[in-house]
Amino acid sequence: MAQVRLVGPAGEQVGVVDTDQALKSAREADLDLVEVSPGSSPPVCKIMDYGKFKYEAAQKVREARKNQVNTVLKTIRFGLKIDEHDYETKAGQVRKFLQAGDKVKVMVVFRGREQSRPEMGVKLLRKLAEQVTEFGTVESSPSIDGRSMVMVIGPLKNKAEARAEAKKAQQKSAVEQEK
Repeated sequence: MAQVRLVGPAGEQVGVVDTDQALKSAREADLDLVEVSPGSSPPVCKIMDYGKFKYEAAQKVREARKNQVNTVLKTIRFGLKIDEHDYETKAGQVRKFLQAGDKVKVMVVFRGREQSRPEMGVKLLRKLAEQVTEFGTVESSPSIDGRSMVMVIGPLKNKAEARAEAKKAQQKSAVEQEK
């Protein structure tokens, strides 16, 4: 006769019993006998409501998926002859994306004879990188890709931290408005 180590419905250790005895105990409690650890010697079985167990496990998976966040790669394009105000507007967008926890791919597009002056594109990208150092770091330095120069800036905070911080700030402002 096969034996199993039995754990009761409240988590108490019943001990090593025959399989038939374990099944009988489960039926008396109107619950299921579930094999928890088949690899051990003797196998461990627990008396529980299996439907409820599966439902709670599914709820945990759903909750974990809800809290999961994906980092998005945002793209900002600059022209080499960008005006100062336009540059500041786009730099502000880069800051906003980095604060939200997203990576930013910054592109400088070269037109015509501008392609012969890649050092000007490097200068523009380095200027931007210096301005956003408090929000992100350069992950890939400027490199030429066809008619454009590309640099990737990663956020200092991950997406989950940024979202939690924004939620806290929103709650704080709501409390201040009530006063």
